[in-house]
Amino acid sequence: MLAAGNEIEPAEFHRNLEDVKSRIYTHAERIPLESLDHWYSDPDTGWLRHRSGKFFSVMGLRVSVSDAPVSGWCQPIINQPDTGILGILAKEINGVTHFLMQLKAEPGNRDGLQISPSVQATRSNYTGAHGGKSVPYLEYFRDAPAHRVLVDVRQSEQGSWFLRKRNRNMIVSTTDEIPAQDGFQWLTVGQVLRLLRCHDLVNMDTRTVLSCLSLTVGVLRERHPGYGDTFTAALLRSCDPAGGSHHGDREIHSWITEVRSRTEVIVEPVPLRALTGWCRSAESIRHETGDFFETIGMRVESAGREVGRWTQPMLATSEDGLIALLVTRIDGVLHALMHLRVEPGLVDVAELAPTVQCTPGNYAHLPSAARPAFLDEVRLADPEDIRFDTMLSDEGGRFYRISNRHLIVETDTVHAHPDYRWMAVHQLTELLRHCHYVNVQARSLVACLFSLLADPAPGAAAGQGDRSP
Repeated sequence: MLAAGNEIEPAEFHRNLEDVKSRIYTHAERIPLESLDHWYSDPDTGWLRHRSGKFFSVMGLRVSVSDAPVSGWCQPIINQPDTGILGILAKEINGVTHFLMQLKAEPGNRDGLQISPSVQATRSNYTGAHGGKSVPYLEYFRDAPAHRVLVDVRQSEQGSWFLRKRNRNMIVSTTDEIPAQDGFQWLTVGQVLRLLRCHDLVNMDTRTVLSCLSLTVGVLRERHPGYGDTFTAALLRSCDPAGGSHHGDREIHSWITEVRSRTEVIVEPVPLRALTGWCRSAESIRHETGDFFETIGMRVESAGREVGRWTQPMLATSEDGLIALLVTRIDGVLHALMHLRVEPGLVDVAELAPTVQCTPGNYAHLPSAARPAFLDEVRLADPEDIRFDTMLSDEGGRFYRISNRHLIVETDTVHAHPDYRWMAVHQLTELLRHCHYVNVQARSLVACLFSLLADPAPGAAAGQGDRSP
């Protein structure tokens, strides 16, 4: 599956990327919220809504969480109840599995195009609420025969910014002869994984779908025959259920269930004007400290998309985020330190999150107890212990140029903390077969772990963010 014989050369890929940029692009310009076309402020609640009743709204939320360092707060949140499709089409070409990837321009993308799933569409988009062109290749996912479906699971989105948002993550195989339309390209699995090492190139939706792909040890041995005493060998053992785990599956499930059962999370919709600590103006909705995030208005012009012009609200931050995994070898098996994290927008109270998931500057105005455990350990890690370090963006359809430093750091210390557990990769991939266990940030880092099993491109150092595949 990871064989490289059919891959296009890195230089050719980047020539194609630059060529597509001349035809497929978005230009986004910030405008006042009050200047958004086809959007209005609800007279009773002040919530931002689209006049069609479709797409999404920005509403106010009051949150209460039991036994938390910050027990209550208010915030705006995106309410998008419909379930979108994030689908990758897979095909074996000359004995090597390829994915049909889309070079997609979103208004919030850094550096223009990003590598996206074959289909990345909300229900409003694929049912034509925008009045634009149809979504290419959609029929392979809406009408997929069961025997062709390799992955099909609903997964959460950012639980701090979306209210109970879910997307259907799919990988569907085909034997059809499918030409790649303009802006689409067949890439091998190994090449897609290696492209994760490039800053802000593989988008969030691709990463979440990739995390759901069970890369079995048998497949990975094509590139890594046999076991040794290396980091790669420990990661391979971690992907194999026979490799063992520090905490058994029943223990992990019981821990998750216990935390979800004893933690009371109350979320109450409230008018935007009732949000304590937030300031609304004609321009934006922002926190009085300038931290956390801001709701802004954008005017977008595009080429190569279903619609050529529109306006919308988006979320923006003033600082890049940090998501990091501490990993260690336990009995020769790589384990990741997972945090069971409560977020107000999650469907079921808490999901497994990375060791660290934060925007560091936000904690200047919060109690010291709220500061993430292990933050200093990952930020001050010895470069020799860093296995992955790349900036990767959040989804550019709702978030304006928001990017997170993705870090994987190896440690010799087997930390113990009541809110964390050491988990082997095979335990995470098993949970990813089910809804609402592993959050979107952790799924992104699982995909980054998989990328470490793809050979580096010629002349490229594994784990270093650059612009080479």
